[in-house]
Amino acid sequence: MGRQRKRVVTGEAAPPLRKDDKPPAFHRKEKKKKIDIGKIFINISIGLCVVSLIWFFYALYMRSSLAKRVVTLHPSPRVLDANSSSSQVSPERFWGSYRPQVYFGMKTRSPRSIVTGMMWMRQFSDMDVILRHTCEQGDRLQGYGWLMHDGITFGVQEIRDSDFTLTTEFVKRMGGDHGGDWTWRVTAKQHSSAPKAPVLSLMLYAAADTQGSLEAHVEEKSRLASITGVSEELGNFKITFRKPVTGELSSPKYASYNYLQTVSPGLEKLTEIVKHSLNRRFVYSPPSGEKRHYIAVDTYKPPHPQHKPPDARKESDFVVHQVTVQTPFQMEVLFESGSFRSRHDQLVGPIMTQELEKRKSEFDAKFEETFGLESKGYSQPHIRLGKAALSNMLGGMGYFHGQSVVQSIYNEYPLLYPQGVLFTAVPSRSFFPRGFLWDEGFHQLLLSKWDPQVTREAVSHWIDLMNMEGWIPREQILGDEAHSKVPAEFVVQRNENANPPTLFLALEKLIEQFSLNPASMESQPTLPFLKRLYPRLKTWFEWYNTTQSGPLPNSYRWRGRDKDTNVFLNPKTLTSGLDDYPRASHPSADERHVDLHCWMALSSSIMARIAQLLGEPHQDYEATHKMLTDNNLLNELHWSVQLHAFSDYGNHTPAVTLQQEKVYISPGERRHQFPVARLVRHVRKAPKLQYVNALGYVSLFPFLLHVLQPDSPKIEHILNDMKDPNKLWTPYGLRSLSKTDHMYMKRNTEHDAPYWRGPIWININYLAVRALHHYSNTQGPYQERAAALYEELRTNIISNVYRQYVETGYIWEQYNDTTGRGQGSHPFTGWSALTLLMMAEQY
Repeated sequence: MGRQRKRVVTGEAAPPLRKDDKPPAFHRKEKKKKIDIGKIFINISIGLCVVSLIWFFYALYMRSSLAKRVVTLHPSPRVLDANSSSSQVSPERFWGSYRPQVYFGMKTRSPRSIVTGMMWMRQFSDMDVILRHTCEQGDRLQGYGWLMHDGITFGVQEIRDSDFTLTTEFVKRMGGDHGGDWTWRVTAKQHSSAPKAPVLSLMLYAAADTQGSLEAHVEEKSRLASITGVSEELGNFKITFRKPVTGELSSPKYASYNYLQTVSPGLEKLTEIVKHSLNRRFVYSPPSGEKRHYIAVDTYKPPHPQHKPPDARKESDFVVHQVTVQTPFQMEVLFESGSFRSRHDQLVGPIMTQELEKRKSEFDAKFEETFGLESKGYSQPHIRLGKAALSNMLGGMGYFHGQSVVQSIYNEYPLLYPQGVLFTAVPSRSFFPRGFLWDEGFHQLLLSKWDPQVTREAVSHWIDLMNMEGWIPREQILGDEAHSKVPAEFVVQRNENANPPTLFLALEKLIEQFSLNPASMESQPTLPFLKRLYPRLKTWFEWYNTTQSGPLPNSYRWRGRDKDTNVFLNPKTLTSGLDDYPRASHPSADERHVDLHCWMALSSSIMARIAQLLGEPHQDYEATHKMLTDNNLLNELHWSVQLHAFSDYGNHTPAVTLQQEKVYISPGERRHQFPVARLVRHVRKAPKLQYVNALGYVSLFPFLLHVLQPDSPKIEHILNDMKDPNKLWTPYGLRSLSKTDHMYMKRNTEHDAPYWRGPIWININYLAVRALHHYSNTQGPYQERAAALYEELRTNIISNVYRQYVETGYIWEQYNDTTGRGQGSHPFTGWSALTLLMMAEQY
């Protein structure tokens, strides 16, 4: 038996509990309390985790959803049916000169059209070979542009090179199921000052754009007689190249022929392909004259193919017919549709001449009926200017297909917008051969007078590009040819950025035409058009009204100003359309922009009129218009007592200059090791919230868009500023910024010359002439003065644009406010063509 352990007890201790005994009450409470707190803590932690996870995934979902909105198209039915531009629905407009970026070319209004075009170069020249194809300001032609173009059936263009002139003509004939036939005629004549007749090479080509096929038919070893082809939009077709002649009834001239048949990865590569296929091995040997080697297309040899990245695009057929011949000569190219089976004769020679003369006569009659320049006493040279202005805008209509590159604040990287098409006029064939939203409203002011259907279709194409938020990318860079003309920094379009809603100006004209004669053939389609347009217009207006709202009720602010205040003398506001026009020196959310306020006043008025026409609720739009045209509110938001003019408001100081950046070099270091010092902005005085006090185009907007009441005393100040030669008045039109402004003609960076800081712009001058006409015909104390100023300003603008057209061969982007000389892009037959409406006094 083992020994028992003795239990040692120190102090009193509670006897051990038996199995059936209960612990004391206070012990139970304490333990329960500890258990409850722990559970609560755990439950709260779990709950917070769950909530955090839900919030995290919700935030991801919302960000993903918001990120998709920028590339989600508007949900309402499109204004235009999907096949509205097809040869079945609109055969007369199917083919056209819808390639404004080339000197001469045609395509169809379909996304993947077969395209045709022309290149040329001079042979045996002392200079390097210069191949002309796409419109380039650097080509320094003496002039080029359409002299006559009706937008549908024919066009006549003149291209003046160094010592010869090319006249390009086309005429169309309806028939069949694919837009009918057409014929080109190219006539070359040497200038009288040319020492000898130049020898030219014309390259006439056809190219497929990823669909369709072309087959070359060669005779006499090297002469491309014709091309046959087939495509989805055109069915079967044939292009015939007729031999050059001295005149349409003369015998063929001697010519050398070459051709190229290859494939192209994209239409923007056509010039490059031809250049890299040229060879000097060919001999030009006319019956009388020395034999000489000339340059011609041979075999395409891509440059450095081993370094070329793979191109994912489908290569398409490209066929070139080169004819080398001495001036003068004339040649024709005939396109015949396989579905046109009832033609009695070919559209060539005397038949084509007869058709052209008929179309020219019809054009002249319609031009006079529409604009009445002869009845106003204009000379024939002035009338030729008017016809050129209209014809170049019609000939500058383009049909584009592709995807914009867009970005919102919810996207880390730019996205591709949905595929879209756009039928639009372009500002400049050489420099801006693509669509610009605020330009297009001005374009359609003119085109709606000539052909309201063009305006309805162009506006519809623009509005159909709207996303679900109501945003339209302001610059449309659609397709590879368009992209090839745009610097990379301007490609991405951001969805917080607006552009002046000038399409409302065009809609106003359509409404006026409809109201004057609703039963006319031209006006009848307007009401159905507005019905389809209206749901999208409501979203568009609301987008402006919310995303571009200002810091105070009923104020507005352009988004998208340049952020780098260190580089720009004044950060640009590209979204306003007025680029470098002086705004607040330090961009902030406190800005109020008077021009946008006035654009919204105009837009709300047009929205109310459209709603009334359609029997829709219009009271809210009328209320908005009434508020925005309240002159007391306008004065409160934008009238600067110091300047005695309307002004922007923001965080501003006028004490800014561009100065050479200081570069500090340590002892022993050499200056050439450092980058060249830049011009950077130096701020001598801190900015504060105040009126910007820049006198110029922006100051005039309440007057330009008829926001001011005719008895407003502010009109007197505006008329004084307009007529003051030290401020806005010049013998050539109103300058964009007062001569007294400290930023007048100042560079914005070391690389950016002044743009809207002095030069004369025709679109704003048109609005000024239109406003003077309005106030001169409205009862008020300034009626007579407005009438006198109207006559003088209108005369000055027309006279200078005409003088520059005669002297230089071009209508220009802007005009020098000191000399009146044309400057900037040329030809610029976008809004500068509004000169014609001033001549016709149609506002």
